[in-house]
Amino acid sequence: MSQPSARIAIIGGGPGGYEAALVAAQLGAEVIVADTDGLGGACVLTDCVPSKTLIETSGAMAALTGSADLGIQIGGGQGQPLARGKVDAPRLYRRVKALARAQSADVAVRLAAEGVEVITGPGRLSGPQAVTVGRREITADAVLIATGARPRILPGAEPDGERILNWRQLYDLDELPEELVVVGSGVTGAEFASAYQALGSRVTLVSSRSRVLPHEDADAAVVIEGVFRRNGMTVLGKSRAAGVKRTGHGVIVTLADGRTVAGSHCLLTVGMTPATRELGLEDAGVRLDSSGFVQVNRVSRTSVPGVYAAGDCTGVMMLASVAAMQGRIAMWHALGEAVQPLRLSHVAATIFTDPEIATVGVSHAAVMSGDVAARVVKLPLATNARAKMAGLRDGFVKLFARPDTGVVLGGVVVAARASELILPVSLAVEQRLTVDQIAHTFAVYPSLSGSLTEAARQLMQSAAEAD
Repeated sequence: MSQPSARIAIIGGGPGGYEAALVAAQLGAEVIVADTDGLGGACVLTDCVPSKTLIETSGAMAALTGSADLGIQIGGGQGQPLARGKVDAPRLYRRVKALARAQSADVAVRLAAEGVEVITGPGRLSGPQAVTVGRREITADAVLIATGARPRILPGAEPDGERILNWRQLYDLDELPEELVVVGSGVTGAEFASAYQALGSRVTLVSSRSRVLPHEDADAAVVIEGVFRRNGMTVLGKSRAAGVKRTGHGVIVTLADGRTVAGSHCLLTVGMTPATRELGLEDAGVRLDSSGFVQVNRVSRTSVPGVYAAGDCTGVMMLASVAAMQGRIAMWHALGEAVQPLRLSHVAATIFTDPEIATVGVSHAAVMSGDVAARVVKLPLATNARAKMAGLRDGFVKLFARPDTGVVLGGVVVAARASELILPVSLAVEQRLTVDQIAHTFAVYPSLSGSLTEAARQLMQSAAEAD
């Protein structure tokens, strides 16, 4: 156990910071958190929590729109057109921001209950074991940097918060964008394009690559792009944005080849830059990479003994779950507890489009390239009885297993609530379960999860045939 006199100073109150604070306090350390933007950080206040709240509303709209396929008639008498739901944008955005504030308040209550001291103000590393917040200098046995990252600004397309926006500015609008041009087809761009399309905006997605979600499972990306196009979205592939300008009541996006795209609003989703400036890191000897991200090892240590870092400021797989685990690992290590280094190959991730994409473990690209030896089974969701009942036709379940032992190496799920369905695959990867063990596990019938056990049975069968 840690020494009761150990003191921990944390700069940043996001998932990496507050989860680290909870662990350190529970281990008996005195913990001080310096925070500027509100506990929970950008994840809770402007990024993950608000965006997923918005997406929940868009999912409800999508279900309403597709309800006729299930035999449900909404409004409209005989011979009259069916009614379509309408979004009350001000009410939606008020709910989004209220839920974010409530989640932040919950974090504050948890920290207070564990005796964590929170100081409002920017923290700065004033030495290997010292943090300055305003006029107060705090000496500590260990320091954790958890300052996050900010939306990257595209030169020639600087956000104005009204028509040209980054995703943190969306919730201050008083209307639903009529024609939204989304620049960037990575995870953030795809999620917001999907959500606003369902909410009723006309969406154009500008992608510099040949397909959307260029860094994700190729089969999954094909499904999502097909859904986008079928729902009326305009997807411009191999189209790099060169600049964005305001017009009288909208925007003009200029592409690198000279074409232009008009819209009422433009949403920029072109990556993140680390919030590591003016923290005194380089003066203290903390090594940054060429982009300004803090370099850390698998137990969150920086190049300076006693200084750790966690979350988006490290550039390590920018997910709240990873940030939280980095922070916990840092405290376990700093306070002398047994610790297992971060294993990115075991991280489950979800893209909250409609349908969702969830992944864990090895990628199909690694298997196809020969970097990983694995057998693969892919089952279309359209063959699943529960999916048919729910009117779900897009998506699939994919599993990867070792050719010799049948140990599950990873998987991909493209389906409604794939974020929930990926958990059994994550457990299999973490616990080194085999396809035989999954195949012999009961699944409810009918259920979407039944496709996971069916995929495992097919991998069993292919293994038997190989023998």
